[in-house]
Amino acid sequence: MTTLPYLDPDLPVADRVADLLSRLTLEEKAGQLTQFFYFGSPQVPDGVDVASLPPEQQAPVRVEEAVRDGRAGSLLFVRDAGTVNRMQRMAMRSRLGVPLLFGFDVVHGMRTILPVPIALAASWCPETIEAGQAVAAREARALGIHWTFAPMIDIARDPRWGRIVEGAGEDPYLGAAVAAAQVRGFQGDLGPDRLVAGPKHFAGYGAARGGRDYDDADISDSELWNVYLPPFRAAVDAGALNVMSAYMDLNGVPASGNRWLLTDVLRESFGFAGFVVSDANAVRSLEVQHFARDLTDAGARALDAGLDMEMCMYDPAFARLPEAVAAGLVTEEQIDTAVRRVLTVKFRLGLFENPYADEGRTHDLAAHRDTARVAAERSIVLLKNDGGLLPLAAPARIAVVGELATATRDSLGPWVFGHDTGETVTVLDGLRARFGDGVTHAPGVHLPGRVFPSIFDQMEPPPAIPSGDQDDAEIDRAVALAAGADVAVVVVGQRQNQIGENASSATLDLPGRQLEQLRRITATGTPVVLVVMSGRPLDLRWADAHVPAIVQAWYPGTSGGHAVAAVLAGDVSPAGRLPFTWPRHAGQVPMIYAHHRTFAPQDQDKRYWEEESTPLYPFGHGLSYASFDYANLRTAAGTVAVGATTEVSVDVTNTSAREADEVVQLYIHQRYGSASRPVRELKGFRRLTLAPGETRTVTFPLGPAELSYWNAATRTVVQDATTLDVWAGGSSTATLSTRLEVTP
Repeated sequence: MTTLPYLDPDLPVADRVADLLSRLTLEEKAGQLTQFFYFGSPQVPDGVDVASLPPEQQAPVRVEEAVRDGRAGSLLFVRDAGTVNRMQRMAMRSRLGVPLLFGFDVVHGMRTILPVPIALAASWCPETIEAGQAVAAREARALGIHWTFAPMIDIARDPRWGRIVEGAGEDPYLGAAVAAAQVRGFQGDLGPDRLVAGPKHFAGYGAARGGRDYDDADISDSELWNVYLPPFRAAVDAGALNVMSAYMDLNGVPASGNRWLLTDVLRESFGFAGFVVSDANAVRSLEVQHFARDLTDAGARALDAGLDMEMCMYDPAFARLPEAVAAGLVTEEQIDTAVRRVLTVKFRLGLFENPYADEGRTHDLAAHRDTARVAAERSIVLLKNDGGLLPLAAPARIAVVGELATATRDSLGPWVFGHDTGETVTVLDGLRARFGDGVTHAPGVHLPGRVFPSIFDQMEPPPAIPSGDQDDAEIDRAVALAAGADVAVVVVGQRQNQIGENASSATLDLPGRQLEQLRRITATGTPVVLVVMSGRPLDLRWADAHVPAIVQAWYPGTSGGHAVAAVLAGDVSPAGRLPFTWPRHAGQVPMIYAHHRTFAPQDQDKRYWEEESTPLYPFGHGLSYASFDYANLRTAAGTVAVGATTEVSVDVTNTSAREADEVVQLYIHQRYGSASRPVRELKGFRRLTLAPGETRTVTFPLGPAELSYWNAATRTVVQDATTLDVWAGGSSTATLSTRLEVTP
């Protein structure tokens, strides 16, 4: 029997793709460009006409029909090997047996949950991030998942936006480094333990107006090129095989129908060679956004813009591509280009030879939990530590207060769906394991739930929130417990479903009566350690003024409780650093460290008449149990020519008696040029471990990659001859400086 060329594994991928493409009908080609939501087997009562059901109830039936007919290229939200194999068998029995590509939101873990992405960014450690996402990929691939809709690399400068928790914060340099590390972790060499990485959302989604999820974004060209696009370029350079388009309007044009964005920028400027998938229903939404005339027009305009695959719940616009060809809206050659990109990835994954998941495959979960614990330890930020309250000196009685201290689900954060909460180590679990029976707990005030339901409640119904009717009594019990303890560890923050997609916030206040409870506990005179569980900065003005020690624990993941306990006990010296500027309150938002110098710089800190204009904690901030000295900041030469590269070095000494990590940060400012530049910009960082008394010289390059920028006057990338101020230190407020002349 003759093997068809596309089924011959010895042929080059390009030849196999070309052969298969020549055999597909136009309808089958459109199917390869369609990804369906699939939540499970259809539940249709006997005797009921499927056509009479609402579209969302018809969807599973229609999806299975499409798979059997070879009109589906991919499914998402299937999260078990059995269902993967059942659906894959349907696909393999279709006319040409083209396997399905299974995608899933593997954002910060599958079963073993890492700290949330904003916490991973706070580690300032690309190696830690890469190792963590490799674990996530290994667990997901074992379930038959091939592709993750991650990393989310949108720059977020408004912490009211819920999806700040999924990104790397406000800075494009840090964001680019984190994006590349995640792509390497997820995708690597695309072996059997790796996933196709799908950085999202291209582009500008993090600039949604007012921090309101799904609103449009209006971004200047300068800010788009210099702030929002660099992480995507870094992800492409790291080898990402997929990019997800955003679904909001960018400067008046929906991103999923924006040819300039998807073709001119992504493909021609960045050199992206993979395939582009829309965000959920984004192609259908081109009609909703009054951009496309109807769904046929929407599909044609998205394809023409450079979008290759439509993600949808039901009734895809791309199913109408054959009629769009007949109407002259697109050509079959354009469809072939998109199909070629999708099929290339399927062949590279080896799906034609190995389409099925191994339902008996297991993981070394103990090793995975260790990876999650280390990531959590490295992400924790010590915001304040007056009087050296931390590390705790083995107190006999520790009162732990707060519902979040025992919240197995909230400890994991949002955007996890295949987890096992039974494996979660909570803050209380971790403290009891480390300090023993002297650790007691009172839940205290009840945290309120969301006012509006989340679109994800159908996937993971939120737990019942206790009534607040007994809050007075619960607060009294918590205060009494704290009053009788040597130290009180008060855990505050937001529930995991109060942040993330469709979970923006109008305020940065602590929900409910948590601040009232904190005030009363502090008034007892018992020393208080405040542990904050959140994915955004919260209003901690009162706490910063009255609580001696504040620890930002984020949503620390499966092994997070052990990590928090290790930091509080001093087994680990904290070295997490803030990936965003922490405002005093929501009225200051947006607040970034890399702002421009105004014509009245002497009044920079006095822009509000009733409040300081400074942040509560600056970008890059984080304390340590050790102390470090920075000295001898110098350049390899006093000058460097435009287009050339020099080096900047600084000596860092651990002046304490304990080993600890430090994050060395390099900032620059351009004094003059063809455009004004921010007062400070991060251009290098390195996390390193220093022994007591050890001095290490840290060297950073400064050249075109660090000094060039997109200029709104010339509308090109430029590097100016100028004078640069250069700083090195432990945060964006570093004072040790030198100067570098950039000559023509």
